[in-house]
Order: sequence, then C-alpha cells, then structure tokens
Amino acid sequence: MSIRHVTLHQLKIFTVLAEHLNMTRAAAELHQTPSALSIQVKQLSGHAGAQLYEQVGKKLYLTPVGEAVDRAGRDILRRLESLSQELDAHRNLERGLLRLSIISTAEYFAPRLVGSFCNEHPGIEVHLEIVNRDSVLERLKQNLDDIYIMGQVPDDIDGVARPFLDNPIVVLAPARHPLARQPAIPPDHLRDEPFILREEGSGTRLTAENFFHERGIRLRVRMTMSSNEAVKQLVAGGLGLSVLSRNTVAAEAASGDIAILDVQGFPILRQWHAVYRKNKRLSAVAEKFMEFLLQGKNLTHSGEFGQVQGA
Repeated sequence: MSIRHVTLHQLKIFTVLAEHLNMTRAAAELHQTPSALSIQVKQLSGHAGAQLYEQVGKKLYLTPVGEAVDRAGRDILRRLESLSQELDAHRNLERGLLRLSIISTAEYFAPRLVGSFCNEHPGIEVHLEIVNRDSVLERLKQNLDDIYIMGQVPDDIDGVARPFLDNPIVVLAPARHPLARQPAIPPDHLRDEPFILREEGSGTRLTAENFFHERGIRLRVRMTMSSNEAVKQLVAGGLGLSVLSRNTVAAEAASGDIAILDVQGFPILRQWHAVYRKNKRLSAVAEKFMEFLLQGKNLTHSGEFGQVQGA
C-alpha cells in the first residue's frame, strides 16, 4: 500500500477521530457507525504502513505516525477549504466557513458580533467554540480555528494579536456591601475581604492577582469557580467580592443585583484581542471577519461594550 492511495474522506475521518480520541463520538459527529469509521481508519493505517493509534483500556492514544498523519490531514483539509473560499471570492460569492474560538468571558458580546457579521454575509457558515482560556490557547497551538478571541494574551504566544475592543476589569460586590457607596476605596481596604475568583490561569484572575500582588496584598480566596455566571450569582448572594470584566456584568450592575466598587486603580484597562497563528494565511472569510472587528462595526451599542480600538 502507498500513502498516495489515501482519500480525502479517510483523512477527514481520522482528523475527527484524533480530535475526540473516541470512536463513538467521532462516528456520531460524522454521522457514521463506529464499525464503518473503524474500517476507514484501518485502511488509512494500511496506506501509512503503521498503526495510527493504540487503545489502553477505554482510551485511544495517537502513535507518532498517527500524529504525523493528523497534522498532514488537517493541513491538507485547511488548504482545500482555503482554496474553495478563494474560488468563491473570485466568483463574487459570499460563501465559506469561519472557525472561531472564543474565551468564555467573551460569550456576553462575541456571539452578538458573530450574529451581526452573519446578517451582513448570510452565505457564510460559522463554527463557534466557547471554551476557557487554557482551551483557547491549546486550540491556537493546534491551529484548529481561524481566529481566537481572548483578553489577556501571553507574551510567548505563537500568534498575532490585534486589539479591537476595550475590556475594563472591575471589582464587584454585593449590592448592599458597606463599600458599595464609598468613593476612591484604597486597595488595602480589601485585604480582609473574601474573594470569589475564576479558575487558575483565567485572564481576569491573573489581572486581579497581579494588581494586588504589586501592592503587597494577598487576596483571601474563598471560592474558585469555572463559570462567570456562578461567580456573579455568588457575589449577588453576599458570599464575597470578585474581579471580572465589566462586559460580563453590565446587566447585573444596571439591575442593582451587584455593585461595581470604586477601588483606586480600577477599572484596569485591558483589551479584547482577535488572535491568529503566525505565518497563517487567513482565508477570505477570516480576513473579512477580522476587518469587521477592526472597523468596530456593531461594537458600540450605547457604550455597552466600551470604546473600539482605533475608532
């Protein structure tokens, strides 16, 4: 057998299997039976001349050859997808697929932006992943998407980050907290307050910890949550203070469920960034969406989202 006999269908199947590392879930996504998928993978393994995965217990693990085939398959499929979009662009057709991965904190505004973009370009299909920061960075590392939306961008990131929207970080408190109406609160006054923070590695948590660490203040972390919604509900319930993006708490602050404290040094001004891999040639659809973001369309509904960078 020769690798030249591999079909695009087999490559597509294997990249999906490599993503899930589970035959049943991969088969469900591809609308096939596990047995049919297994036959295709075995044929691909025969063309490659080596096992592509091994099973230990109920878990699948890619072999080195499998990892190489997965990388090549993703690259080939992306190139074909990009070619299809370029051909559509030459025919003046608004078609194509846009793959986006956004950090969960951005779920309060990013889907609305995607909706506005799709309304302007109804022929474009969008695949949207909403995950935590670590998962966004891992997806970027694996080059799984076209564009990634996140707040705080690591210095060593293997990508190009373009700021497009202000992301003010604020301190939250229960609406009836004694500090809720006090002006210019010194950060030191929060030393003994219990805090409810996002998980380790979260951008807002890193921002909070760095701010207070620089002032010699060690936060009393009462609870750690993986959801902004859970954090807001716990703050509203009087269990502690928190630090989150103002974009995520606009509705609760407006309704009086929680208070945004006037702490000296806050809000900490950050930006939302649109990120893509270095040396990656964006598809025509991805370039169009990036242009949409950088032009600031639909980002300033009555100041709800702050100021657009460059606007």
